[in-house]
Amino acid sequence: MESEPMQVDEPRANSSSDLPWVEKYRPESLDDVVSQDNIVQTLTRLVDNKMMPHLLFYGPPGTGKTSTILAIARQMYGKNLQTMVLTLNASDDRGISVVRNQIKEFASTRMVFSSGHKLIILDEADAMTNDAQMALRRVIEKYTKNVRFCIICNYVSKIIPALQSRCTRFRFSPLQAEQITARLGDIVSAENCEMEEGAMEALVRLGKGDMRRCVNILQSTSMAFPSITEENLYLCTGNPLPRDIEAISQCLLKEDYADALKSVADIKQDKGMALSDIVTEVSAHMEGVQFTGDVRCFLLDQLANIEYRLACGASERTQLHGMIGAFICAREMVHGNMAMVE
Repeated sequence: MESEPMQVDEPRANSSSDLPWVEKYRPESLDDVVSQDNIVQTLTRLVDNKMMPHLLFYGPPGTGKTSTILAIARQMYGKNLQTMVLTLNASDDRGISVVRNQIKEFASTRMVFSSGHKLIILDEADAMTNDAQMALRRVIEKYTKNVRFCIICNYVSKIIPALQSRCTRFRFSPLQAEQITARLGDIVSAENCEMEEGAMEALVRLGKGDMRRCVNILQSTSMAFPSITEENLYLCTGNPLPRDIEAISQCLLKEDYADALKSVADIKQDKGMALSDIVTEVSAHMEGVQFTGDVRCFLLDQLANIEYRLACGASERTQLHGMIGAFICAREMVHGNMAMVE
């Protein structure tokens, strides 16, 4: 008696206006996958030669892990996709009972009218319990003739070594700016979005190598504003505007303690910014400021400590004082170094 696998959501046509853009423009085939050229070439050869091993995809979010395995599934199974593929993600219970019952039942049966092995996709597998992973390793070995597993995670260190050794590992790296720009340009053209000069660079910068994040920001901004500009992108995401970070940096680098405290506090209050966002953006902005090695190390160490304390729930007001004090000390170190040179 055949088991009834969980249904894989079949991507709908790109003309469906009700779909989120991340699904509407999800790659349909391996040729459409952005970046990861070496991985795509290797997987294409494995699929063509029908030598697919168990797979382990890991890397940051939005780098194409799920899109790649879904493209492989469509290429391998075609119209039989929904009967040959079982997918489980973070919304499902992935304890040991799921491995012993649902996964084992699906893996142990063969389809009457379909040849070849079936595919089980375990998305965000780093959320699985250790007991479930221990049970899964035996299932993988026992039913290799019937099924192939694809384990997807962000942190490979959370996958037990016994599972890692049974899979061929592929690391998906963050996308390069030019690769993201090319795909986003296609989406902008297809959706007839009005994008001003400089907005694309800001969008890529906000995305931080995550294609999913970039597409979501693009769709949100296009729906909230008539045109996509750099300022609108920052307003839509809630990130501090570059000119505000520039103003804060100038206060920290030039004004005395009392004036810097008042100026930064006023900007923070007027713009509704969180200190943690300010610390992150100021740290990036400091990369363009000429500091000696010891001063830069001191300043980054102090900013890192402030960021850590904010994450632990420390007072923003107190940490704001600490950030300004760190810059005052850094400036005194610069002047001390100059005096020593003279």
